[in-house]
Amino acid sequence: MITDTNVVIFRRNLVEMLDRVQFRRDTIVIKKGGEPVAALIDARLFERIRRMRVRFDALAGRLARGYANVAEQEGLAEIDRIAAKVRGEAHSKPERSRKG
Repeated sequence: MITDTNVVIFRRNLVEMLDRVQFRRDTIVIKKGGEPVAALIDARLFERIRRMRVRFDALAGRLARGYANVAEQEGLAEIDRIAAKVRGEAHSKPERSRKG
């Protein structure tokens, strides 16, 4: 469950909120002046996010190197064409029947 709270309530109930995150796997969004400024999440989820970010950064780096000599608009158009093609192929594949 995701819960919004403000900084004053968060500070007052820190131990309870840590327990909610640790044991119930809740997420606490902390707001300051009505705007989200931080989130308290389960450590295992944080590790998954960190690994995904490392993989994303590596992929973005490979794409940047691969398109280094391509004009931005040309590269974006190519990415859009490929994405549209892949989406079309995904929609045209028949669903596999599940045996239960």
